[in-house]
Amino acid sequence: MRSSSDRVFKKFKDLDFTDAKSVAETPHLAKLQAQSGQKTRITMRIDNEVLAVFKARAAKVGGNYQTMMNDALRQFAHGLTLSDMVRKAVREGLHRYLTKDVTRTTRKPASG
Repeated sequence: MRSSSDRVFKKFKDLDFTDAKSVAETPHLAKLQAQSGQKTRITMRIDNEVLAVFKARAAKVGGNYQTMMNDALRQFAHGLTLSDMVRKAVREGLHRYLTKDVTRTTRKPASG
C-alpha cells in the first residue's frame, strides 16, 4: 500500500463488511461477470479515500480490492445501483398492492 493512502486506510480499516455478499452469491452479478471474459490493463487516478475504502473492504472479507472496484464499475456501467434496485422493488410491490386493492374495492353496489 502506498503511503499516500495509509492515513485514509486507517480511517476505514475497522469497518465491518462481514455481511457483504460476493458476486458469486448474487445471481445477476454472477451472470454479468460470466459474460465479461476479457480484461484490459489501464492506469487511472483514484481518490485516496475511495482506494482506502475498497482496500479496507477487501481486507475484511479476504478479497481483492481491484476485483471489488471492477465489480462496482460494472454495476455502475449496467445501471445497477442499490438505490435503483430498491426503488424498482418498492414500485413493483406498491403497484401489485394497489392493483389488488383496487379490484377488491371496485365491486358494484348491491341493487335494492
